[in-house]
Amino acid sequence: MTAYVEGGSGLLKARRAPGAAGAPSAARDPRDEVEALLGLGPAAGGGGPGRTPTGAQSAEASPEATGAVTPIDLALRAELAVHGLRATPGLSRRGGAGPSNDGHWKLAGPATATGCGTQTTLPMSPDSPFSLDADGQLTKDGVVVEDVSVEAIERPAFYDLCTADGTRYEDLARLHGTNVLATTVVQTCIRYRDEATRCRFCTIEESLRAGTTLQVKRPEDLAEVAAAAVRLDGVTQMVMTTGTSNGRDRGAKHLVRCVEAVLAAVPGLAIQVQIEPPLDLVWIDRLHEAGAAAVGIHVESTDETVRARWTPGKAEVPIARYEEAWRRAVAVFGPNRVSTYLLVGLGEEPDHLVADAERLIDMGVYPFVVPYRPMDGSLAFGDGVPAPSPAELRAVTGRVARALRHAGMRGIDQVAGCAACGACSALGADGG
Repeated sequence: MTAYVEGGSGLLKARRAPGAAGAPSAARDPRDEVEALLGLGPAAGGGGPGRTPTGAQSAEASPEATGAVTPIDLALRAELAVHGLRATPGLSRRGGAGPSNDGHWKLAGPATATGCGTQTTLPMSPDSPFSLDADGQLTKDGVVVEDVSVEAIERPAFYDLCTADGTRYEDLARLHGTNVLATTVVQTCIRYRDEATRCRFCTIEESLRAGTTLQVKRPEDLAEVAAAAVRLDGVTQMVMTTGTSNGRDRGAKHLVRCVEAVLAAVPGLAIQVQIEPPLDLVWIDRLHEAGAAAVGIHVESTDETVRARWTPGKAEVPIARYEEAWRRAVAVFGPNRVSTYLLVGLGEEPDHLVADAERLIDMGVYPFVVPYRPMDGSLAFGDGVPAPSPAELRAVTGRVARALRHAGMRGIDQVAGCAACGACSALGADGG
């Protein structure tokens, strides 16, 4: 029996009978040379014990680099981003900074003849209509969605290692997607302890309370982890974020130390740093001088009513200050090496949100559009605030992706960071 699952650009053919699962990626030996892993040598890619190697594509070979739209239907990608997947991933993350409570997967459509899928993070949801059948195929309400394959990203090999003092590498940094190493260098925020100032979607200190991370990561430890992640698991970029500190640098000082230490151990590794606008903007210059390739300065929304409700502490920093920081960062790092999160589902009017994104694009700032996620441990989760509808996410994402294409801005050109990874956003499904 044949059924059809509606998609954004047509209909995705589906059938009820299970089919053959996709063949696993061929194993490759891990590369010892960072240049090879970064695509600068004759071969790229890596793997390691306990993890299915995914390989590291050169920019010239990737669909994104050639301008091809990622062959995953935008409507389906938006549904998955909101509803998540009812399955057990090989790699997952709970709590911490940024989108979490998710599983990490590779999605691929019929146009990915090379077998190179799109990395994605999806909420782990027992109520999702999407699941994987016994053959590992994606289903919606029991109907197999054809022309789309889902492959779990397995636990990386570097997670099995510890520092000399016994600290687990995975407590210091985590793999995101297939090739991104991510860490929160300071796991506390001056606004988190007081609910009157805490961002209502944030869970930055929950992983600390759970004992799965350290409050402050030492630069030398991060350097050790990064070297292992590159060598064993083919990591090609790193993201460093931080909770906001009381200092005028707002946390940038420790980021500088961490960037310098990692690059001393792994020269050439692309690193994005993420900060709140520092009181002294010279810290943006210092992050660049330390070797950071890109910077994220995240506002989530520019609507003042939304900011006062969702990010009351951050709302004390005026939008004008964010604009100063973005412009300084673009001047220092260059156009499309600066990004900011914009969240769909906080109550901001879609037209206003898209206009925000277009203004950011005009400034040379990449607007990384993601859905609000009701993460366990956040204030909004306790209030029962739902995620946005897939239709709203699809509409906003599609319009922002068009604006990005018109401006010639692609996430992959950020070199490092959330936009370069793209796993948490549906923008890549529409060429953004």
